[in-house]
Amino acid sequence: MRDVAVIGIGQTKIDEHWNKSLRELAGDAALSAMIDAGVSEVDSVYVGNMLSDISNLQAHLGSQVADWIGQRFADAVKIESACSSGSAAFRAGYLAVASGEIDCALIVGVEKMTDSPGAEITTGLATAADADWEVDHGLSFVALNALIMKRYLYEYGWEARDFAEFTINAHENAMYNPYARFHMPITESSFSKSPMICDPINLLDASPIGDGAAAAILVNADMVPANLPRIIVAGSAAATDSLAVHSRKAPLWLWAAEQSTQKAYVQAGIGPEQISVFEYHDAFTIMAALSLEAAGFAEPGRGPSLAKEGVIKVGGKIPVATFGGLKARGHPVGATGLYQIAEVILQLRGEAGQTQVPDPEFGMAQNIGGSGSNIVTHIFQRLD
Repeated sequence: MRDVAVIGIGQTKIDEHWNKSLRELAGDAALSAMIDAGVSEVDSVYVGNMLSDISNLQAHLGSQVADWIGQRFADAVKIESACSSGSAAFRAGYLAVASGEIDCALIVGVEKMTDSPGAEITTGLATAADADWEVDHGLSFVALNALIMKRYLYEYGWEARDFAEFTINAHENAMYNPYARFHMPITESSFSKSPMICDPINLLDASPIGDGAAAAILVNADMVPANLPRIIVAGSAAATDSLAVHSRKAPLWLWAAEQSTQKAYVQAGIGPEQISVFEYHDAFTIMAALSLEAAGFAEPGRGPSLAKEGVIKVGGKIPVATFGGLKARGHPVGATGLYQIAEVILQLRGEAGQTQVPDPEFGMAQNIGGSGSNIVTHIFQRLD
């Protein structure tokens, strides 16, 4: 396997893009990444997306995006893996370049959600759960996470308000991210007064949907131009767990996160203590806590303590959500994995502005599909 480097990234602002179509959003991010990388042609295009056939009545995105950006004859495909679609597409592109089959891959994550009625999106998101054993019994995606959180509070003795610092940190960092959906600080008071949406999850425990796209260019590491930073994919791993939460031996432990993270650590030759920045999948604050635990940053049941003690802040031991995370940057589901990756690359380039982590060498992005049923973890390293 060859070393693979990221030489270009692109993002659009996450918002309600009434004047942009799905293909236009994807194209904006893709062309920005190509310009950033200084390339005009790619060998393959990988599009991560979850809901286009439901919310946009458009499948077959590989061909559509390739055609739209002037790469009509490139190999192109859409990859769907629920909310982890973006990072699953990135992993596919990484493996193709690492294998030697191709030299340059474009990966785009895109989702356009706000054109559709809320009930339709809720139904679409529920397809990430088990249709027979969860959805048919009336469980929405937020309800599943609420059940997990309720059990977590019971098992470990926390209260719902103890999760406030995850949200506060995310919104604090998003203030400096021009691509973030929300630019407003959150206080403990506003968190505690937030309306309940599914006990114990309140509105500020949950990430917002939105329209957005992000992209990355991958090349054989030997092809990195001398004028660009050499940032390689040091680890890439994915793992699955049962689709239905009730089928798991330990529903409060993200086994797929543990498995994919450990594989990525081994590939990179490091441990959690060497990660300078972690872009985790905080679709709900409970997932923030569970991710920190499964990735080796906290003991089981101790995730909230990292937030309460300030460990997760920029300048702390393990900075997270440095551009706002899913909570404040926004969560256009199929695109989220690429936003996370772009943010880690910005940190490693030293281009994170007010939320720059001091002297980062390794950065990690972890994207969760479903309620922990498909988790993809990537570790990046700056070599010079």
